[in-house]
Amino acid sequence: MTAASPAVVAAPQHDQVRWALLFGNFVIGCGIMVVPGTLNDLAESLQISIALAGQLFAVGAATVCFGAPLLAGWVSGFDRRKLLAFSLLGYALGHALCAAMPSYAALLPLRAVTMLGAAVFTPQAGAAVGFMSPPEHRGRAIAFIFVGWSLASVLGLPMANWVGETFGWRYAFSAIAALSLLAAAWVYVAMPNGVRPPAVSFAAWKHAFATPSLMGIVAVTFLFGAGQFTLFAYFTPYFRDVLHATTAQSSLLLICFGVFGVIGNIALARFIDRIGAHAAATAMVCLMVASFAAWPLASSVLGVGLAIAPWAFGCFSSNSAQQARLSAAAPALASALLALNTSAIYLGQAVGASSGGWLVAHRGYGALSYAGLGWLVACVAVSVWATRAAKQAVA
Repeated sequence: MTAASPAVVAAPQHDQVRWALLFGNFVIGCGIMVVPGTLNDLAESLQISIALAGQLFAVGAATVCFGAPLLAGWVSGFDRRKLLAFSLLGYALGHALCAAMPSYAALLPLRAVTMLGAAVFTPQAGAAVGFMSPPEHRGRAIAFIFVGWSLASVLGLPMANWVGETFGWRYAFSAIAALSLLAAAWVYVAMPNGVRPPAVSFAAWKHAFATPSLMGIVAVTFLFGAGQFTLFAYFTPYFRDVLHATTAQSSLLLICFGVFGVIGNIALARFIDRIGAHAAATAMVCLMVASFAAWPLASSVLGVGLAIAPWAFGCFSSNSAQQARLSAAAPALASALLALNTSAIYLGQAVGASSGGWLVAHRGYGALSYAGLGWLVACVAVSVWATRAAKQAVA
C-alpha cells in the first residue's frame, strides 16, 4: 500500500476495519456526550453553576476545532493503524485522569488535552476508510463508520445521564476510559499495516481555503453544529428544570433521540450514493429546522419527544453527509477537508454551547430554541448556495 494510490483491502478485512472504526467513533462520541449527560452531577459535585459546567463541553469542542487541522498535517505520514489506536489510548488515559480530578479548575485543562484524541481519530478514521474504499462506495463507507456517533447518542448519552445521576460523573468518565481501551485494541487488530492517505501539504490547504464551494460546505457544518448545541448541550438540565422530568424520563428522551439518530444514519448510509451527498446534507438540516420551529410548542415530556424526532433523524446523518460531500467534491484533498470539517463541527459546538450557557444565565432556557433556529435557517441557505457553487465548479 502506498500513499499514491488507494489501499487495496480484501472485502472481509475491509468489513472488519469499518466495524472497528464505527466502534471507535462510538467511543469518541460517548466521550463527547459524557459532559452533557452528566451535567447535573458535575455542577452539584464541583459546586459550580450549570452554565459554568457547560463550558467543559465548550473547551473540549474548541480543542478539537483547532487541533484537528493543526494535527492533520503533523500526523499525515503516520501509519493509520498505529495512529488511530494510539489516539484512542490517549483518550482512555485522559478520561481516567479526568475522573480523579478534585476541582473544576483541575478538570477544565485536562478535559481540553483529553479531547486531542478526538481531534485525531474522527477525521483520520474518515480519511482512512475513504482511502481504502473504491470511489463508488466511498460515501457509504464514510457514512457507515459515523453510525458510531448516533449509537453514542442511543447508548452513551442516556447511560452517561443514568450513571451520572445514580453513581456520579466520575464513574461515567471511568467507563469511557475502559471503552476507549477496548476500541484501541480492536482498531489495532483490525486495521492493516501501511494505510497512509496522501499527506496534507501546504498546497492542499491553500487550494482548499481558496475554493469557495468547499469552504461553503465546511461553513454548513459549523452552522448546524452551533445551532444544535445551543440547545443540545443543556438537554439534561432543561428536562429537569423546565419539563420537571424524572431521571428515567430524561434517559428515555435521550434514548428516543438516539434511536431516531441511528435510523437516520443507517438510512443515509443506504441511500446517499443514490441521491447524492449535497441533497442529503441539505435535507437533513431542513429536518432539524422543523424540530427547532416546533420546540417552543412542546411543553411536556411527550411533546418534546415528538418534537425531537426530525432533529434526531437529521442530526448525526447530516455530519456523515457532510463528510461524504467533501470527500466526493475533492478526493485528493480528503485528509485536509475532513480535518477542516471536524474542526468546523467542534467550533460550532463550542460556539453553540458557550452562547447557550450565556442565554441560560441571562435569558433562561426559553431563548435556546430560537437562537438555535436562527443558526439552522442560515445553514440551509448556505448549503443551497454551496451545492450550486460546487456544480458550477464541476461544469
